[in-house]
Amino acid sequence: MGCALESRGSRGRYFLEFPVGMTVVEKILARASGLPAVKAGDVVEPAVDLAMSHENAALVMNQFAEVFEGTGLPAIPWDPSRIAIILDHRVPAESPKTATNQKKIREFVATHGIEKFHDIRGDVGGICHQVLPEYGYVRPGMVVVGTDSHTTSHGALGAFSFGIGATEMASIWALGKAVNIEVPATIKVVVRGKFGRHVGPKDLILHLIGRLTAQGANFRVLEFHGKTIERMSTSGRLAICNMSVEAGATCGIVPGDEETLRYLKEEARVKGKVPVILPDEDAMYEQVVEVDVRDLAPQVACPHTVDNVKPIQEVQGTRVHQIVIGSCTNGRLDDLEVAAGILKGKKLARGTRMLVFPASARVFAKALDLGYVHTLMKAGAVVMNSGCGPCLGVHEGALGDDEVALSTTNRNFKGRMGNPRSEVYLCSPAVAAASALTGVITDPREQA
Repeated sequence: MGCALESRGSRGRYFLEFPVGMTVVEKILARASGLPAVKAGDVVEPAVDLAMSHENAALVMNQFAEVFEGTGLPAIPWDPSRIAIILDHRVPAESPKTATNQKKIREFVATHGIEKFHDIRGDVGGICHQVLPEYGYVRPGMVVVGTDSHTTSHGALGAFSFGIGATEMASIWALGKAVNIEVPATIKVVVRGKFGRHVGPKDLILHLIGRLTAQGANFRVLEFHGKTIERMSTSGRLAICNMSVEAGATCGIVPGDEETLRYLKEEARVKGKVPVILPDEDAMYEQVVEVDVRDLAPQVACPHTVDNVKPIQEVQGTRVHQIVIGSCTNGRLDDLEVAAGILKGKKLARGTRMLVFPASARVFAKALDLGYVHTLMKAGAVVMNSGCGPCLGVHEGALGDDEVALSTTNRNFKGRMGNPRSEVYLCSPAVAAASALTGVITDPREQA
């Protein structure tokens, strides 16, 4: 059924009204395209609410200038208030080339008055997919695009959020809308049950990717439902939406609810009413996937594909040389809390190194205040500045030949962390921390 307009309590909860029979993303695209309704397969041109880039904004800027070449018109973005640029992939700059590109971005930002700019700073910096939600830039019902494949993260806040290329972004900077967007079909994922000890959202999404395969949700939306999702924190929702793209999904999305509103009001400090868009009861789904997490074991994605997922029992004992905790998937405060809780009063295994990358300056500061950073460092971990460098193998934490990394990041294809002669296993923060103490992949449930 359609959603009725409703006000509820001090949080100002209300629903927008739409015709019946649509999924969340269909409703968002209908609104953004000025249409009463859309369905999977329709081609639309939705207005964009937020356009995000990181260091690749330098490439977007070049493409943007070409759009206006020969027109006699000034190359001015359609709406600087809807553009966000966060420097996070190579921070601080690792080369003169990177530093020069970052300088050009700063000049562009200053020229056009782009206020949603997060430079390399210890107070407001961070990874783009953490900064956008924690500063309240993303709201339910928005159309969000980003020149990064893990822009799917922001579906955690009820937005239709997806990755695009630099040329497409240049077009959006010029027009303010996305062109020729096919409305994706939606797969409904219903998750039930209570997670066991040291099992959580990362294990859920790895398990789901293993079931669907890396192409099982190609050009689809994964719409998450069920009591487990309702109880899940926004941090956990960000993790599962972040990695939805690893199953090929255009977007992962959690319909807005009380937790969404709590996060936006209490943590992102958003004021005023926030619209919540829910799917209709008779929405059309391509398929329904059900998951019960009650007996789910910690999951590990083995080299060299993210869908090569196995329960930890099948890989425990594998030697690891470097542990990485961080990234846009698992560098948030609760991730650091889990790791610190396991490592407290203990030391890393000899011959095993551990790098920790808090997801943002805010997360880093809170982790300092709560003592997590001290605990991690005392155990032997090296706590780094917020950034994406080791995840994609361009900065900090490169692996040596024949070394094995165990990481809370989101990809493990050959060479992903910088060296095609190394191997990368993906896991949760709990598995990463427990394994750091033993030097081999270890089930955290078996530790005291």
